[in-house]
Amino acid sequence: MSVVQEWVPKTLTGKLVKEGRITSVNQIFEQNLPIREVEIVDALLPSLKHEIVSINLVQRQTDAGEVGQFQATVVVGNEDGYVGIGMGKSRQVRMAIEKAIVHAKLNLIPVKRGCGSWSCLCGEEHSLPFKVRGKVGSVEVVLLPAPRGLGIVASETAKVVLRLAGIQDVWTRTKGETRTPHNVAKVVYEALKQTYAFSV
Repeated sequence: MSVVQEWVPKTLTGKLVKEGRITSVNQIFEQNLPIREVEIVDALLPSLKHEIVSINLVQRQTDAGEVGQFQATVVVGNEDGYVGIGMGKSRQVRMAIEKAIVHAKLNLIPVKRGCGSWSCLCGEEHSLPFKVRGKVGSVEVVLLPAPRGLGIVASETAKVVLRLAGIQDVWTRTKGETRTPHNVAKVVYEALKQTYAFSV
């Protein structure tokens, strides 16, 4: 029977969380502190959900021949303003998913929500406050505020990222190599990062 070891923080942020001096993820981002331990996210956001976006078998050439590994992309979010994306590789699917979840939690970002649609203006946080753009390689996405009730007008992969971030209504425009789910998820994540790049 495996014994669950008690978390011993190795970073300043971890120590502040363990001591109870930081009690919310908001405080971490307000103080611009780095998240380098997954236990920080587990302690402050226990309700975090995750969804697997893609699992691929990738071949790598070595001296001994070709070695196959599984590559998993996972999105995590609390459906209330926080989202992260991560990739993990392993010879076992389960291990690849677990690595991707850890990576996604360490990449957690806050998402500013609002009602930036001129045809709605209800003042509630169901969409985005303004238009944002993201670019990763050849893939580019534009996220546009939408009126309440429209839903998420996007590809299935983009829908996962937006839903876990807590966005209920949004229009999306994409161009480039959008057949790769990882690239689509990453570009939407990069666009959502921009919601805190401007002051409105």
